[in-house]
Order: sequence, then C-alpha cells, then structure tokens
Amino acid sequence: MTDNADTDALSLLDDLLARARRAGADSADALMARGVSQSVSQRLGTPEAVERSEGRDVELRVFVGRRQAVVSSTDFATDALDELVVRALAMARAAPEDKYAGIADPGQIARTWPDIEMFDATEPSAETLVERARAAEESALAVKGVTNSEGAEASWGVTEVALAASNGFAGGYRRSSYSIVASVVAGSGQKMERDYDYTAAVFDGDLESPEEIGRRAGERAVARLNPRRPKTATLPVVFDPRAGRSVLGHLASAINGVSIARGTSFLKNDMGEALFAPGIRIVDDPHRPRGHRSKPFDGEGLPTTRRAMVDDGRLASWFLDLATGRQLGLESTGHAGRGAGSPPSPGATNLYLDKGTVGRDALIGDIERGFYVTELMGSSVSLVTGDYSRGAAGYWIENGEITFPVSEMTIAGHLRDIFRTLTPADDLVFKYGMDVPTIRVEGLLVAGGQD
Repeated sequence: MTDNADTDALSLLDDLLARARRAGADSADALMARGVSQSVSQRLGTPEAVERSEGRDVELRVFVGRRQAVVSSTDFATDALDELVVRALAMARAAPEDKYAGIADPGQIARTWPDIEMFDATEPSAETLVERARAAEESALAVKGVTNSEGAEASWGVTEVALAASNGFAGGYRRSSYSIVASVVAGSGQKMERDYDYTAAVFDGDLESPEEIGRRAGERAVARLNPRRPKTATLPVVFDPRAGRSVLGHLASAINGVSIARGTSFLKNDMGEALFAPGIRIVDDPHRPRGHRSKPFDGEGLPTTRRAMVDDGRLASWFLDLATGRQLGLESTGHAGRGAGSPPSPGATNLYLDKGTVGRDALIGDIERGFYVTELMGSSVSLVTGDYSRGAAGYWIENGEITFPVSEMTIAGHLRDIFRTLTPADDLVFKYGMDVPTIRVEGLLVAGGQD
C-alpha cells in the first residue's frame, strides 16, 4: 500500500468503528482488503483468456457484550456503510452469547512490527504475461513424447490489507505474487499421462524461467508413461517434496486450535509429547523475507513471531487465535487469519519441516522395495482418529534406485506412525509457503495390483 492508500483505508476504518460505537457497539474491529490481479492463458499456441480483476471489500465485526456479528460489503458509499453498521448491530443483538469472543486487550496488540520484504512494485504487462505462457507451453511441447497440452498460464497480483480496532490497533500491509504454470499430456490412446509444473514467487525476479517450467512439465509427463501396479505390500514410502507437503498440512490441521478446542483432533492430548523422532523440527515463520504467507501482524492485530511447532520431535505449540486461546486457557500465538464475512480463525503462515542430515539419494539407497510418491489424489484422512489413506502415483524403488512409473496405487496407515517414522532429507527449498524436503516414512501399506 502506498502511504496515501494506507491513510485513506485506515481513515475509513476508523470512521466505520466510530459509527459502530455510536450505534451501541461495546467494541469492534474492521478490515479492508483490496486485490488487483491479471492472468493470461493459452493452449496449443492460441490465447484463451486475458483476465484482469480489481475488487475491494470491508468487513465489520461488532460486539454487544459477548455477542458478536460479522458483516461485509463491497459498497463504500456513506449510506451503504451506515446500513452496514445497523445490520451488524441488529445481528449481534440477536446472536447467542460466546464467552470466548472479543477483541484483544490494548496491552496485547502489536505496537510496532517488522518491515518484511513482501511487496514488489513490478507490474508485468499483458504482453509479458502472454509471452511467459507461450514460452512455457512451447518448451513443454518440445519435449519428445509430449502429444498434447492442457494449457499454460502466467499471472500477477497484489493484495492490500488494512486492519483497525477500537482497542487502538491500526495497521496495513501489501503482498505481491507472480506465477507461471504449464500442464501437458504425453502418449496417446489409452496410454496417456499428464503432469505439470509451476513456479510462484512474491517477487517477479524470483520466478523460474517459463522455459524451465515447461521443460520439467513435459519431462514429468513422459516419465509417467506405461505405469505398472505392483503387488500390495507393506513398504517404505518416500514423498517427493511436492507431495510431501500434504503430510505437513495434516499436522497443521490436527494442531489447529479450533480442532483442539472442539476435541476433534487425535492430537488433542499430545502437547509436549514426542510425535516425531528426536531432532525433528517444524517451524512457522511469518517474518520470512519474500515468504508466500508472511505477515507483520495477525488478523486480530497481535504480534506475529517465528515459532517452533515441533521441537526436537516434541509437539511444542498449537495454532491459536484469541478465541481458541481463551477456550484452552492459553494466550493467542498470533496465528489469527481473516476472511471477509467471517470471524478470525487460526492457521499457519510459512510452515516448514526443517531439513535433515542425509541426502535424497542416501535416503532411498537402502530401500530394497519401496514407493516414491510424486502425486496424491483424493483423501480419506481422519483428523479425529488419525487414520490415513490416499490415492497415489509415482515411481517404484528397487535396490535403492528409482525405476519404473506406477499409478492407481493407494497408501494407507496412521498419521502417528507416519510422524513417528518420518526421516527428512537435506534438500529443503522454500517454494510453496508450506515446505518440506524429501521425506521417508516406514511401513505404510501400499495397495496395488497383481503385477
């Protein structure tokens, strides 16, 4: 946000909060979000779409005692904002009491915050985006064995956020994003396989080249041709980082304060317990420069900080906002997120599994028979019980080597066992906002065919 945009947005929010207090709100907070984005797509050399969107909305949350209501609007006219306040107060007075609801005390809010590198002013033209999509698709189609394209897309966007509350908090930030993706098909007839690759970055200059993205998408599709279905067995499973991120995602959901407070997580009684092997560390870092999910303060105006969620294998923290913290008798961890029209809820920022000490090849090298997973499909994962089952595709491991492609497989087990036997490689790259190195898990049921 420019200084003027900061001032204008915060001035509007301050005025909205004053109206709410005059109308009878005991306390209130307000959020303004503005987004600008542009994307282009093409398929088989023909542009399919050039799209640009701009939008902004304002969200008002009011409290009457312990009763709260959240309303939002895209209309910023004076009459519309007056109506927004009236509607919010009427809804709050009719809402049931929630003893855990409420904004932060003045002593809890962030007064200063770090200047995180998270905005690039570069705005690529539509012609530049068209050229990126074209180059990615042409590079993919040039790979021998690629027979068709599902298309390529290049995009850019900026999100601006301003937050203010009646406890004295006022702040704003903006984040940029850039991406290129290509998806192609290899083979023909009944023997076709598809795959993709993409690059996403907060700064334009951090994008990988479209030619590299296209080449990798093509090579991945070709490598998947003529897959087999090995016999069902209990085996070591190695997750490529692109697929392994989902394991970290299941942990993040299981230690989310909402699930813990409701008692719907299989980890609800495991604070301080050893979930992983000694030395395993999982960190949430909202202040990472150029991080996809970085933010200087959370959705309730509280300070954010780098935090080990798992330290030396032991569960060290939940993801908490104010409400879930109060329900659990704990302080918020500064993980409140916000979306228009809904109250805050906790969630991860830049979450990652720290790298291990062994290389990827060594991680695989002693596996006599195993499964190297590059893609996961569907989901039958219960966060209540921890039972895990996913459709999967990838490559077979024989005598420490990645060999032939496999598909239509299912991997199953329990998340506790996955966490307990997990070994990370040393190839961590910060790429997605939720990142893991290559990881190995022991003793999963790998269900296939009768080959």
